[in-house]
Amino acid sequence: MSDEFFIGWQKRLPPQLGRFLRLLAAGVLLAMLAFGLVLGRADDPGGPDFAAAGAAGLLPDTAQMRGVLTLRPYPVLHRADGRAVLLAGDGKRGADIPAALDGQVVTAEGYVQARGSIGMLVLNAPPVAERPGTAPPAQALGRWRIMGEICDGKCAAGAMLAGTGLAHRACATLCLAGELPAILVSAAPLFGQSFMLLAGPDGGPMPQALRPLIGLRVSLEGALEWRGNLLVFRADPQTAATP
Repeated sequence: MSDEFFIGWQKRLPPQLGRFLRLLAAGVLLAMLAFGLVLGRADDPGGPDFAAAGAAGLLPDTAQMRGVLTLRPYPVLHRADGRAVLLAGDGKRGADIPAALDGQVVTAEGYVQARGSIGMLVLNAPPVAERPGTAPPAQALGRWRIMGEICDGKCAAGAMLAGTGLAHRACATLCLAGELPAILVSAAPLFGQSFMLLAGPDGGPMPQALRPLIGLRVSLEGALEWRGNLLVFRADPQTAATP
């Protein structure tokens, strides 16, 4: 009898069956790898190659920028061309900027991260003040209920791909604990944007009450406003709800 068959008490598989199982295992591993790559590419609200960021003039990778600095809810540089750029420190740390620079025209240097409508300058030195300035006034857009995911601005702006989702929750929690800007990535674009700076009802940083909801799909109600080309959502934590 030449047909091979498996005998449970044998220590070795028949040659043909062993080759088949090795090929099957290799195929499954390759399929899982391909699926992971496709899933990672698909989960990017900014689109491929950060094309929108390039069109917004937020590249090249390193830059010197000048504009009016505001510190609430998080440090933002308001450029003369109307672009608002988030500021951050190296690693999982927010930008350490003296309060005296709030409202000043400053020059800042660092490397740029950008995805979609959001850009961030990671500082390699403290900003240098030039003179007092005037930040663009907030343009109120009314009260909204928005569904989205709470993320940190650094990873959302390109430090990680994808920088969103449950797999990124622990990283985002550490980043926000380090006082990096909080971002709400909306489930559907608003005014053509999927990213908005997340503030508290008083216009300060994201409330502590929202920290347990980092990385989760959440619905929030609050006031929405433009600051330059940046959407700012002043969310009330008491309205938070998860699907």
